[in-house]
Amino acid sequence: MNELLQSAPNWTNTAIFFFLGVSLLMTVLGFVTYGILAERKVLGFMQARMGPSRVGGRFGLLQTVADVLKLLLKEDTIPKLADRPLFILAPVLAFAPAFMVLAAIPFSENLKFADIGVGLLYYIAVSGISTIGVLLGGWASNNKYALLGGMRSAAQMISYEIPLVMSVVGIVLLTGSLNLTEIVAAQENIAYIFLQPVAFLVFLIAATAELNRTPFDLPEAESELVAGYHVEYSGFRWAFFMLSEYVYLFAMASLTTILFLGGWHPPLPFLGFIPGVVWFALKFMSIVFIMIWFRASFPRIRADQLMSFGWKVLLPVALANIFVTAFIKELFF
Repeated sequence: MNELLQSAPNWTNTAIFFFLGVSLLMTVLGFVTYGILAERKVLGFMQARMGPSRVGGRFGLLQTVADVLKLLLKEDTIPKLADRPLFILAPVLAFAPAFMVLAAIPFSENLKFADIGVGLLYYIAVSGISTIGVLLGGWASNNKYALLGGMRSAAQMISYEIPLVMSVVGIVLLTGSLNLTEIVAAQENIAYIFLQPVAFLVFLIAATAELNRTPFDLPEAESELVAGYHVEYSGFRWAFFMLSEYVYLFAMASLTTILFLGGWHPPLPFLGFIPGVVWFALKFMSIVFIMIWFRASFPRIRADQLMSFGWKVLLPVALANIFVTAFIKELFF
């Protein structure tokens, strides 16, 4: 991969990069398809019901595929008084950054698309653009419920992005690098979840809020805002908003695996014969399962509690973790 980057641009390199990008997109779409199915099945199990069990046999393996086909066949409506250009642009702005951040994610020592020197900073910077897409969708719809959902989402995502970033500063202090590959390499002997347990909890909670997932799904609160910022969207454009949410789930679970769970390193040395990609996938799936578990377990909190928790609890805890980490590193390392 590095040799390709260093060589002069030509049609062969362009074709290879295009093929790699399409391969990653297909992988992510496969995850979204069966991630949604897995979520519905796990929620069904936790609520003592079956979940999808019709389309695609006993386990409903084609249920999500059928849902996507239904969305593609639905009429794509645009409200008469909506801001048409912005209404069309909003889903793209929400989805594009979710896919762009995956370029910086290393899935194993050799399986990575762009070994960016400041990969962690790149992820944080690009992922913030999605907030604009969500806010734009709420504004352009010319609907009061959509606008409320968009404003809620902007306030929530900006507020929780701060403790999210603060929680990883301790890891940067320990590693001395923003390169995601180097962060994983530093965890060869011990995963950072054991050295930074407080940071892991803050990161996991803030990540759940960033993904607008239960119990922080205020922007899409059906009981209050009908459906929030995408209430006026239908068909393929609505699917784009849902797609961006699950692509971010893929990206955030991958980032959590890299920062706190040791990436592709085995938990015990004698298990090193198992390929690193397998360990990455197992750790990644455990984080996704925890996110689904949250949805089945916790009720939605009030908007004022959401903001108070972010600013008055998570942010001070994340700042305290930075000071303690810096103090310990200065004394013992």
